[in-house]
This record gives sequence, structure tokens and C-alpha cells, in this order.
Amino acid sequence: MRSELVYRFDPPTDAIYQFQVAHWPGQDILEETLITTPQVTFTEDKDAEFGARTLRAHLEGEVALTYTAVVENGVLQGLPPVALQHDWNDLPAEVLAYRLPSRYCPSDQFGRFVERQFGDSTGGERVLAILTWIKDNIDYEFGVSDSETTAARTFIDRAGVCRDFTHLGITLCRASGIPARAVSAYAHLLDPPDFHAIFEVWLSNGWWLVDPTGLAPIEGLVRIACGRDAADIAFLSTQGVCEMVSQSVTVEPA
Repeated sequence: MRSELVYRFDPPTDAIYQFQVAHWPGQDILEETLITTPQVTFTEDKDAEFGARTLRAHLEGEVALTYTAVVENGVLQGLPPVALQHDWNDLPAEVLAYRLPSRYCPSDQFGRFVERQFGDSTGGERVLAILTWIKDNIDYEFGVSDSETTAARTFIDRAGVCRDFTHLGITLCRASGIPARAVSAYAHLLDPPDFHAIFEVWLSNGWWLVDPTGLAPIEGLVRIACGRDAADIAFLSTQGVCEMVSQSVTVEPA
């Protein structure tokens, strides 16, 4: 896989990148390189729980980053309908935060809807029913949403991109009592190719990846970062303004 990011930072500003492949169980990085033009000295941090990596620096002018990696991602499996939902008392402590509303996922506003729409299902069956509802009711469309769009707005507009599909899926799962969190990923066969937003749910004592857009096969996903919602998994965050010059992402089988 390969990502090329060229951005202009004028005036200079602090920036945090999050696009390197995560160190995650079952996901082995065989090779990787990072080239910056001009040369930049980054502070690199690794999240002890998720294996996500961030690069921090004070940047100015035009900065180009080219990242390549060869990854063995094991054999990812799709979510089975028989996956079991847990009582909150039985959840690991580190999972509890992902059952709560967050900035882009106001799950506390959707309790009545999920009970009316999906009330006869639980666990994996409930999640798969949610994915089917999103597929049938939300159009994949550019330009409808922006960086401030929440799941509630997407529910009204009935359109968005992968970020919006993911926020809505997380929201409906949390409203159903199922812990869910956002994941950024490289995705094989995604068209057009880009960083991809998906999510995962905690069922049967483990995390299961799902793609609410249905645009990329589960077995072709490579994890970058995860968190409560898009605020935690952005590939670039800046204190001030910046301008995209060019950006490309490619994922090919080795």
C-alpha cells in the first residue's frame, strides 16, 4: 500500500498525522518506508492499547510525505449473525467507553428508533440488520456532508460518505447497547481509493470489523487507528489552517 500526502502549511502550524499501519495482533508489517520532502524531524508516538502511530511536527510551506508498506493482515472474518451481545456488567473495562455517545455519534437520541426498527434482534443479527438498513436507506454521495456532520444529520439527509456511514452505524449499535468504535483503514478494492472509515463492534468477547458502505471486502482491510469517532482517527489534524495540494492512496495485493 502507498499513500502520498502533499499539503501546504501557510502560515506555519502544528500538525499531527495518523496514516501509518497500526501494530495490531494478526496484522504484521513486513516492510515500510516514509519519505518526506523537505526532510522533517517528527516526534513519533505509539498508542499502547491500539498500536496506532502518530507523527507530530511544526510544519511550514509545502510538505510532501510518501508512505509505503507491505502488510500481512491474516485472515479477517465477516461478522456472523450468531455473535453474542454481552450485558454491560460482563464487558471488559476498556470497552465500556464505546457504548456511550460521542461528538459525532449521539446514540442517546436513537433508542426509540432502534427498538422500533430492530427490536426483535440482538448481537450479530442486530448489527447485520443495521448494516442492511443503512444500505437500503443512505445514499453514498459526495458533497452532502462536511467535517461537522453528525450521525443525526446523516439520518436526516439520508446521504453521505464512508465517514458518515460509519458514524451512523456506530450510533445505531451503541443505541442498541452494543459497544462500537470507529476505525480508519487502508482498503483493497475501494473505488475511488482513499483512506477508508469503517467501524467495529464488541460481540462474543472480541472486536469484529464491519464496513457499512459495503465498498471494500473485510479481508482486504488494514487497520490504521481506532477511537470513539472521526475526531480520534483523522489522518491529519492541524492547529491552524492548511491546504491540500494533492493526495493519493493505493492498495494492491502483494
